[in-house]
Amino acid sequence: MTDWLHDATRRAERYLNTIDERAVFPSDEALEALDAFDEPFPEQSSDVQSVIAMLDELGASATVATTGSRYFGFVTGGILPAGTASNILMSAWDQNAAAHIMSPITAKLEEVSLAWLIDVLGLEGQATSGGFVTGATTANFTALAAARHYLLSRKGWDVEANGLFGAPEIKVVVGDEVHVSVLQALQMLGFGKERVIRVPVDDQGAILAEQLPPLDDMTLVCIQAGNVNSGAFDPAEAICQRARDAGAWVHVDGAFGLWVSATETHKHLTMGYELADSWATDGHKWLNVSYDNGIVLCRHEEALRNAMIVNAPYLIMGETREPSHYTPELSRRARGIEIWAAMKSLGRSGLADLITRDCQLASYFADGLRDAGFEILNDVIINQVLVAFGNREQTLQTIEAIQRDGTLWAGSSVWKGQTAMRISVSSWKTTQADIDRCVEAISRIARTILTQV
Repeated sequence: MTDWLHDATRRAERYLNTIDERAVFPSDEALEALDAFDEPFPEQSSDVQSVIAMLDELGASATVATTGSRYFGFVTGGILPAGTASNILMSAWDQNAAAHIMSPITAKLEEVSLAWLIDVLGLEGQATSGGFVTGATTANFTALAAARHYLLSRKGWDVEANGLFGAPEIKVVVGDEVHVSVLQALQMLGFGKERVIRVPVDDQGAILAEQLPPLDDMTLVCIQAGNVNSGAFDPAEAICQRARDAGAWVHVDGAFGLWVSATETHKHLTMGYELADSWATDGHKWLNVSYDNGIVLCRHEEALRNAMIVNAPYLIMGETREPSHYTPELSRRARGIEIWAAMKSLGRSGLADLITRDCQLASYFADGLRDAGFEILNDVIINQVLVAFGNREQTLQTIEAIQRDGTLWAGSSVWKGQTAMRISVSSWKTTQADIDRCVEAISRIARTILTQV
């Protein structure tokens, strides 16, 4: 019964032990080999070990080394050992996190993890509820659904029963560099991504609080902790205080930036964010757990529950906290188990050290590239570095060549009208030696491109 498990574990162990020796992005040959998966649905069954062998032998070489030490794309942290190990148990347990009666261990670890998150993110006494969802987009969606319920219920409107047809209008205010995940959530909730009021931002992408429009008790304000390009933070204290005076709801998109609350060196950047009404963040970023681990937190538990809760005769709900009352999903994986394992293994000091070290390495990365003669476009305050290699054509050609080289992987972005390579230092595995190696590779490749263009 367990031969297949031992086989899969050995293959996973080999993958993890060699991941930093391989190119960060798969070779052309590895990608071409994926054509072997193009077959008709098999008529006959296959034994488990042959299936795993095919997956490993053809698939492993075609993965992107996101769990390695030199992946700097999409603000993705590597998976902590405790996260990987807990995922093995999670898969074996196969728990549904919808209800306490379906998985008491899942329900317990969600409660514990939420309490730890509220503590370490500096939201003690503020975020009275929360849930675990797929990612920051769904976390934003869930929090904004709670905001929609809260604001409309003040006017006597039951949006869950009656929808938005004929409902009192909610004014939505965002920064001019709002993340696309917030706009997608607003779109799904019926607010419309084009009907928002955009507020001008400074040269780093942070909202200019003095240019906020008039706010009232039917206003939803979305701010961000960590601009996706520059890493900048909106002035939360000024915005939240003004919103409180007006009775408006403030939501924080803090997918990665909110995590600096766990540090002594950078937590000043999140001053005032505890005054908001809801928060969205993502565990697969700086907590370094696997994908599909978003987190929603909300000050107003009743609003969140009323926006999310569903009932049916077959759903057996008890007196304890029911996980599905705080998320859009019923059936879902037991995300709280991996969150708990990662936080338990790190502890407060380990989490702070991980984030602080990544911020220091980002500054070191930027200094190395600047010393090599390349332009750094942003103030490197946390883990985000924007570097240009000349004009748009030169920069794009350099990025493509860097990606082909395989020493590291970082993507392109456009910021303030300028094309750049965006570097996000987010992994627990990255070291100064990794940065030195990457700076050398980038410099060598960029100089070759610049002499040719």
